[in-house]
Amino acid sequence: MNSWYVVHTQPRSEGKAAFHLHRQRFRVYLPRYRRTVRHARREEVVAAPLFPRYLFIAFDASSCAWRAVLSTVGVSHLIVNADGPMPVPEGVVEAIQARQQDDGLITLAEARPLHSGDLIIIGEGPFADCMALFESRDPNHRVTLLMTIMGRETRIQMPARNIFAA
Repeated sequence: MNSWYVVHTQPRSEGKAAFHLHRQRFRVYLPRYRRTVRHARREEVVAAPLFPRYLFIAFDASSCAWRAVLSTVGVSHLIVNADGPMPVPEGVVEAIQARQQDDGLITLAEARPLHSGDLIIIGEGPFADCMALFESRDPNHRVTLLMTIMGRETRIQMPARNIFAA
């Protein structure tokens, strides 16, 4: 019976490892999700691995020459215990696959929307770890916050990615 196992890949080699494992006739599952990447004042949506440096592979450990996985291009190692490859608990991979959309990407749960007056924590920048009140969000993914600075209520703006619900 085929079980799912976890392969640890070399850095940024999930796709390469999946390709070479598939060529060896292993059943491979590399879950991906939509990720927004910001670079040089541009935003781009890419398909990124849901679990960076990990992918799933299915085989029968009792009859398969699974050690070939260890010498596959892009693979760092297979997750094992003293008895050999360690299977993923039944239903875990299937639950991930059930969340996959028609385009092959996993939909992540949306964060709770913020409303005016919600308390937030700033995660980065000069006000890191400070608390503020959420006021609004603009179409350019920037938020306006109300913060008490030196005893005065002050409005500040920053990228939405820098804040977290308190």
